[in-house]
Amino acid sequence: MQPFAAVPEQHEAKRLLTAALGEGDAHAFLFHGPAGVGKTAAAFAFAGAQLGDARRVVERTHPDLMVIEPLGEMIRIKEIDVLHHDLHLRPFEADRRVYLLLGAHLLNADAANKLLKDLEEPPLYATIVLVADTLGPIPETIRSRCQLIPFRRLSERAVREWLAVEAPELGEAETTALARVAGGRLDRARRLIDPDVRERRAAIIAAARGPYLDPAFQPVDASRALLDAVALRGATAKEREELIVAGLDLPDKEAELRVKRVQRGAEREELLAQLEELAAWYRDLVVVASSAESATIHADRLDDLRADVARDLGRAPERAAALVRQAWRRAEEFNVNPGLWLDALFVQLRRAFA
Repeated sequence: MQPFAAVPEQHEAKRLLTAALGEGDAHAFLFHGPAGVGKTAAAFAFAGAQLGDARRVVERTHPDLMVIEPLGEMIRIKEIDVLHHDLHLRPFEADRRVYLLLGAHLLNADAANKLLKDLEEPPLYATIVLVADTLGPIPETIRSRCQLIPFRRLSERAVREWLAVEAPELGEAETTALARVAGGRLDRARRLIDPDVRERRAAIIAAARGPYLDPAFQPVDASRALLDAVALRGATAKEREELIVAGLDLPDKEAELRVKRVQRGAEREELLAQLEELAAWYRDLVVVASSAESATIHADRLDDLRADVARDLGRAPERAAALVRQAWRRAEEFNVNPGLWLDALFVQLRRAFA
């Protein structure tokens, strides 16, 4: 069986990794691309192929495997110090030792500088794999010392095939809609088939339609609906991580930081996903008005889209989509408190449709 058979698509990444397994020249790799497209699964498969025991690698029990993850909001120098000391131990069982550095885009400056020294002259038996959601925060000095392995968003077809297996009860229109809303990411597709999340999706669409359908529309009510969903997602992630941490032998402070990181990450991801869906709704209004219904993202809500377009909204949907995309960039680039600026966003949306 091919080591990367379980990773959908990603043909370029698989080609590069298969070649690396055969040649064995590179000792540092940087997997980069959006979350939820198979980077982490591919990293564990790569480590399993190198160590010759995929099962124990996935279980994280192989003695020649080390996995480093962010603690709190970043990877600190303490974690890289552990890697540095371990790096010079000879392999216990395999011919190599493999180090997986997940969330590498969260390296702080001190940790990045420390890691750079290990990347410059790693032992011949060591393989270091960095997994990052974006290249931007990673210093060029680190990038230049790694073989870059690019990962892309998955095709709509790949997500549809995954949904057909994981949620066979969905109808064709809803499967198409969820595959498109997922935006090529299986982590989002996995959330979208959750019944609670499907209800929240309906609330997001209602918030998107409010500025032009509801004469009594209140921006604060719309933003509250989104914020409630963000808080619920964070609370759910927190509870799940607390159960995991309870089974680990971690100092209280470290356990607390890990739970907070997971909670904040889940809240941020939920907010970005909601903004993407808001923008997609307004984009769909433009698409339907242009008689290109086959390209709609919300394929299961075509009747609503047609009814809304019949209201003759003019250029307002284009302006609304641009406003939401601008808000998404702000939320993605900066650590902002979403409360006030979500209120402001819905005020702007109401004016756009006035």
